[in-house]
Order: sequence, then C-alpha cells, then structure tokens
Amino acid sequence: MPTSADIPAPETSHAALTFDELFTANYAALTRIVYRVVGDFGWAEEVAAEAFWKLHCHPPESDRNLVGWLCRTALRLALDNLKKRKRRAHYEAMAPAPGAAASPQESLEQQEQRQRVRQVLAALKSDQAALLVLRSEGYSLAEIAAILSLNPGSVGTLLARADAAFRKEYVKRHGER
Repeated sequence: MPTSADIPAPETSHAALTFDELFTANYAALTRIVYRVVGDFGWAEEVAAEAFWKLHCHPPESDRNLVGWLCRTALRLALDNLKKRKRRAHYEAMAPAPGAAASPQESLEQQEQRQRVRQVLAALKSDQAALLVLRSEGYSLAEIAAILSLNPGSVGTLLARADAAFRKEYVKRHGER
C-alpha cells in the first residue's frame, strides 16, 4: 500500500486535461482517499474506478471542479457499499446456517411468527406495508423512493411512521412480544 508521501495530491488545475490525463493525474490519490474509508486497497481501487466510470458516462454539467466531484462521488459510493455490506452481514447472520435443520418446535414458532407478521401487515395501510416489506428486503431509501414513486427525502419519515404503526398494531393484536 503506497503511503501519503508516495502519492501526489489530486490535481486541481484540470480545465485543459483530457479524461485520460485526469484519470492518470488523480486515480492514485482518489484510491488513497477511498482506502481511508473502506480499509481495503482492492476495494478502494474498484470504487475509484467506478467514480471515474460515472464521470465518463454521466459527467457533471460544469467541469469547474471535476476533482471535487470525483471525490464526493467516490466517497458516496464507498459509504453506500459499506452500508450495503453491513446490511447484508446483518441479514446473513440472522439466516439459519445451511444444512442446519430447525427443530419441529422452532419451525412451528417461526411459522406462527410469520403468520402474526402477515396479519399485522394486512391490517396496515398498503403503502405502509409496502414500505416495511421493501425495507426488510434490504432496499435502500433511494430504491424504495424510486419503486414507490415517493419523494426520496420523505422515505425515512414514512418508514418511521410505518414502523410505529406496525408496532402499535402488533401489540394490540398479539401483546408485548
């Protein structure tokens, strides 16, 4: 892993640079920045390359600060990937181990729990149920907003309200469990 002293700072004067020159001048520094977030050099290289790919495919309207745009894009990509990995690890940890059969009692309890959840979801407003189901499937807030044609800024609030409604209905039907 190269150190900070080995890699030049990102180029700031880029008005006359071609894409290849911009890439050559800034890829290493951008990778170093992303590495500080993700802690894995190979992953940092992938994220930096993806940021350049986004620049190539969908350049910003103004080319005044392309390096700043690249840094913001790469950092957002890195943080999004970290969140996705954390969510995935959480769901994988909740899943039973492959080949590990649940006892008949555990299977019955799981089936009853699923049935209670389905009853509560059916009692909620359809948009609230849809929000909760999509979130439980691991969709991001932006993805949920796109799927349900909602304002991305309101999805978090709507999810919190749906969660509160679910909890209230669950307690009403099945007690404090």
